[in-house]
Amino acid sequence: MKAMVLEKIGALGSAEGRLKLENLPVPEPGDGELLVEVSACGVCHTELDEIEGRTPPPRLPVVLGHQIVGRVAEAKAARMFRRGDRVGVGWIYSACGHCSYCRRSAENLCPDFRATGRDVNGGYAEYIIVPEISAYAIPEAFSDAQAAPLLCAGAVGYRSLRLTQLEDGQILGLMGFGASAHLVLQLARRRFPRSPVFVFARRDEEREFARALGAAWTGGIEAEPPEKLDRIIDTTPVWNTVVAALGDLAPGGRLVINAIRKEDGDKDSLLRLDYAKHLWLEKEIKSVANVTRADIHDFLTLAAEIPLTPEVQEFRLEDANRALAELKEGKIRGAKVLHTPKT
Repeated sequence: MKAMVLEKIGALGSAEGRLKLENLPVPEPGDGELLVEVSACGVCHTELDEIEGRTPPPRLPVVLGHQIVGRVAEAKAARMFRRGDRVGVGWIYSACGHCSYCRRSAENLCPDFRATGRDVNGGYAEYIIVPEISAYAIPEAFSDAQAAPLLCAGAVGYRSLRLTQLEDGQILGLMGFGASAHLVLQLARRRFPRSPVFVFARRDEEREFARALGAAWTGGIEAEPPEKLDRIIDTTPVWNTVVAALGDLAPGGRLVINAIRKEDGDKDSLLRLDYAKHLWLEKEIKSVANVTRADIHDFLTLAAEIPLTPEVQEFRLEDANRALAELKEGKIRGAKVLHTPKT
């Protein structure tokens, strides 16, 4: 099978940091596992972090990708899925199942958490293996490419929105406007119709896109909003947005940071953190640790009921490096998705 393989950690664009197209054996499923023929795989900023060494070290060599849609090619001793079923796979590959976190359905916090595309091979390939407990039925409302970003960008956005504890009528802010935020905006407008959404984004194209999806106000990352915000979700990979967001929060407001890692290049921006301006008056900061299985399951159901409309840009599997380079450069409108057309 064809696969885009990461062999060494390094800066994207260098000889060490780019993915290589290789031919690998088709993996064989064990009991309770599915062999999935991949048709689409979303491109996530986490893959940039894996390539450039900002996440816990991936198993090398490794096939990246954790927003996967495909058809079951083989189901060995499986109970929930059969050959031909369309399924999705997200960031959570497995957890121990018996620790205190797993017992309370917080498997995203499990110390033995294993991630798709980091600890095991992921979806930048024609086939993957996944435990059937970590596979999800895909609603018919979505094409394969549309469904792919729902499995991470959408699901973690859904978790982030829940963690804000937003009440209808309160003002929600979104720092950054990529794959996750464009879905959160649609979700928030449906679930909290009286809550205006303010979007802070770097590029004019992103702000225009946000307005088209119903943002009440848009501005640059450092722009002064017309009102203080009750809740903010930060989806960016940098630190300066955290400082800016805290300054934009109303008293008692909450900032939810939807990122696994922040880049080190602008960490000096934290020196601008002023207690009285940014944290006083009972402001809160909450981080998001990826998603649980229930998050993905519940969000897919909700996304189909609304229905959400994911905006996607499609690339061939062989063009994964180009998609990642555009993501790093900030050339984003919705989500980038790799596809593996069948011959």
